[in-house]
Amino acid sequence: FIMRIFVKLWIPQCLQLLRSPCRLFHGYNRLLASPLISYYDSINQCEEELPEYFNFASDVLDKWAQLEKDGKRPTNPAFWWVKDEGEEVKWSFEELGFLSSKAANILSEACGLQKGDKVLVVLPRVPEWWLLNIACMRTGIVFIPGTSQLTAKDILYRLQASKAKCIVTSDALAPAVESIMPDCQSLKSKLIVSKGSRDGWLNFKELLAVTSTNHKCVKTRSQDPMLIYFTSGSTGSPKMVVQSHSSYGIGFTVSGRYWMNLTPSDIMWNTSDTGWVKSAWGSVFAPWINGSCVFIHHMPQFKPAIVARTLSRYPITTFCTAPTAYRMLVQHGLSSYKFMSLKHCVSGGEPLNPEVIKQWKTQTGLDIHEGYGQTETVTICANVRGMKIKPGSLGKALPPYDVQIVDDHGAILPAGEEGDIAVRILPRRPFCLFSQYLDNPEKTAATVRGNFYITGDRGIMDEEGYVWFVGRSDDIINSSGYRIGPFEVESALIQHPAVSESAVVSSPDPLRGEVVKAFVVLAPAFVSHDPEQLTRDLQQHVKNVTAPYKYPRKIEFIQALPKTVAGKIQRKILRNKEWGR
Repeated sequence: FIMRIFVKLWIPQCLQLLRSPCRLFHGYNRLLASPLISYYDSINQCEEELPEYFNFASDVLDKWAQLEKDGKRPTNPAFWWVKDEGEEVKWSFEELGFLSSKAANILSEACGLQKGDKVLVVLPRVPEWWLLNIACMRTGIVFIPGTSQLTAKDILYRLQASKAKCIVTSDALAPAVESIMPDCQSLKSKLIVSKGSRDGWLNFKELLAVTSTNHKCVKTRSQDPMLIYFTSGSTGSPKMVVQSHSSYGIGFTVSGRYWMNLTPSDIMWNTSDTGWVKSAWGSVFAPWINGSCVFIHHMPQFKPAIVARTLSRYPITTFCTAPTAYRMLVQHGLSSYKFMSLKHCVSGGEPLNPEVIKQWKTQTGLDIHEGYGQTETVTICANVRGMKIKPGSLGKALPPYDVQIVDDHGAILPAGEEGDIAVRILPRRPFCLFSQYLDNPEKTAATVRGNFYITGDRGIMDEEGYVWFVGRSDDIINSSGYRIGPFEVESALIQHPAVSESAVVSSPDPLRGEVVKAFVVLAPAFVSHDPEQLTRDLQQHVKNVTAPYKYPRKIEFIQALPKTVAGKIQRKILRNKEWGR
């Protein structure tokens, strides 16, 4: 079929299903890399210099739109959004261009924003989030994503710290924004994504219906700021991580091509919330620079049955979700589902237990390719397609990063020795590393040790160059002189049938200083078992599976683990509880 320009007005008709037989996705031969992909790949491989000017909207998305017109890209959509109620949106790259140009005009005209201004966008997984993301690129406005779970206090902190001039949100959070308005002097305009109007707010859908598609993309330098993400550290308020147009815009070419295994004929579903950085990774930059289709299911909550049904129903070829979600899926059981199109699975955000990798392979026949990176970086390490997977390993370094394990003085450690996972920044700083923590030169400087950027994660590199995660520097447990990473204890625990999931932290001990404590969520079949006997069984199990000194001397059974919106376990909350902080 041929995707046609169908959008003239932003009205409910935009949510029509554009018919697209699934067989076209399956029958298309996987393409040789387009010159567009090859060019940006060569920059990551340090074979080409970073261009002085770069804009993801004009240099990538609009180029794919032209290739689409010329018949040089498969006929699958660029963006495919579904909702359980039956609503569906499909846009080609050309349609993305028209709609995001309209959105760009709204930001520039109705909202009065200029290049370099900042906008805080707090929206769930709705199509408008993607339009606004691209619109900010087109105008040179700095896009600041936030999760819909932010409170009024969180929003106030972000608006004050960033000095954002505009906020975009939904009906659900509009009252929270209104409650803090008197304390937001820099805020000049409020944009709501809603079917109905609201006093004091500009309505995005209404404006989109009447705004012109004529827009000239601004010229942005490669190192101009494009994105700001708020990221939490072990102490203090969240820091503002600045990423440039090129760092994320070009830096995910390699990740998308080799780790996510994406081509223009692929459909990528990444389940991340829009407020989490993984959404930028897997739902914007990596798929689109490789010409792939971004698939989105508008799910307020992660439900394994809905996810499994979606993977069965739609021709999704690449799937990315968090380790917690993979655990939930294998516990749900996948034997009754058939994922006809699925070929490649990836995970990131926190370490993936080897037991989950094994169960996923047993139930689906597919490997999970784990990757590792941070808000401050692109993908640092990954298990790329075709590489031998060592379960539990983060894989090997991806270009352009030179990854090493270093000691407290920044000296490179030999294979097998634990130290800090680090990225070389001298003599040449990788272009795909964050620019700075905005307004925080001390924290920015603290990430550098000698010739390296220090991730704050502890790890080991083996003889073959595979990196193994030990734990966050502040998660490491030091018991009687033994250094113990929580991940290895959690990986041992999850192999026991009684354990649904666990989190391991340090706990004060008068004799040893601190000991290993495990917070365990039990599998339903074990909830009624004797807790004392279960504690003994689990302790013995860990002693059998890993080095005995690592076993949890304390175990507490709880209903649920504290987690971020992205599904990451918040060990810090549990640790603070133990230490009375």
